[in-house]
Amino acid sequence: MWGAPAEPADGYYEPGKTLSARKWRAAFTPEGYLDLGKTLGRIQRGGIHPSIRGEVWEFLLGCYDPKSTFDERDQTRKRRRLQYAQWKEGCHEIFPVIGSGKFITAPVITEDGIHGSISHMVKKLLSNGALDKKVIQWLLTLHQIGLDVVRTDRTLVFYEKQEHLSKLWDILAVYAWIDEDVGYCQGMSDLCSPMIMLLDDEADAFWCFERLMRRLRGNFRCTESSVGVEAQLGNLAAVTQVIDPKLHQHLETLGGGDYLFAVRMLMVLFRREFSFCDSLYLWEFVSETYRSESDHDFLTSCTFQDLNPGPVAIPTQQLKPKAFFEMALDLIMMWALEYDPDLFHMYEEPESADEKAEGSKGKAKSFRQCGKFERENMRNGKSSEAPLPISVFLVASVLKDKSSKLLQEARGLDDVVKILNDITGNLDAKKACTGAMKLHKKYLKKAKQT
Repeated sequence: MWGAPAEPADGYYEPGKTLSARKWRAAFTPEGYLDLGKTLGRIQRGGIHPSIRGEVWEFLLGCYDPKSTFDERDQTRKRRRLQYAQWKEGCHEIFPVIGSGKFITAPVITEDGIHGSISHMVKKLLSNGALDKKVIQWLLTLHQIGLDVVRTDRTLVFYEKQEHLSKLWDILAVYAWIDEDVGYCQGMSDLCSPMIMLLDDEADAFWCFERLMRRLRGNFRCTESSVGVEAQLGNLAAVTQVIDPKLHQHLETLGGGDYLFAVRMLMVLFRREFSFCDSLYLWEFVSETYRSESDHDFLTSCTFQDLNPGPVAIPTQQLKPKAFFEMALDLIMMWALEYDPDLFHMYEEPESADEKAEGSKGKAKSFRQCGKFERENMRNGKSSEAPLPISVFLVASVLKDKSSKLLQEARGLDDVVKILNDITGNLDAKKACTGAMKLHKKYLKKAKQT
């Protein structure tokens, strides 16, 4: 697993830019300590070779401590796989479709606890007594997860296989069970999909997704009076007002001062604004094309006989090696730019983090081990407020790039949405990231002057 032999390099990788398996292995000491600072520059310039991408993602997302040894990480991996297996088994006991290699798209139960179309399973469940609120709420989400699964990255050959669809459904169902506060919301399938494509083990993919959700779960917390991503929308408005006041004023005049038109970009990290190929560079970056209402109506109207949906009759395309490489660049770039070496400890349970950090108390964070975006925040000095995430500046960069078109052609919010929808799948991830970094510097400079 750690430092595995490299696969043969393909001709489309750029020497000196892409992080190769050889360079990745060279960043580890014989004991397994990782000098991630040696790799961040290459990741930011050219992404990661597919043979090591899943392993690198685990570090960038904070699954593992770069200051741990090979043995320590193996123990952590075993412990987490066991924990996931226990959670999944618990879910299977409640609803046996979990872990069966199948998934559902028909409602299981109603809000008042009355069984839906999968009657025989719910009747058996009800025979043990009334269902508690948590179980009812979880069962209510399972068919929605299934509906989203069949339309996630649906043009990829990878999802022609039933096992991959069911794996995505299982992971999202288990996560919805353990995160009572957020559960499942539309958009999470877009975030989870790359994980199961890059990590063979389902448990490893789950923990990568769980770590990503620690960053983003606030975006999915919605009430009757507020949208979870509302704070970031406010930040986007503040940034745009500083770096492009004319555009901000125009959007306010159109009634878009709340920036709700940017909700999707922030919630699912540009999965639909960038091509699938260009958005595994923006995360390392993956995006699917926008789905029209007719697509949505067709897919949500599909219900599958009993519990075995089988393959969905939809067009597919073969993702060629070069396209997959480009696809994977985007997300890693964003995570590499934002990387904080303390991420692992921030995500661990407090007692575990305190114990691990005991020997490093008082030591300053290594500047070289941080991503470029994080270094800019460090240069800016301490603030009473948490620094804004790079995703806000990425959206601001997209708006800035389309500023002239928005000013000239947008006469209402429908026009704003149409202009932004027209860029779906056609954004240049490298250009967007470069623009985001420039806007970040400009924003920090102007913020100091005010």
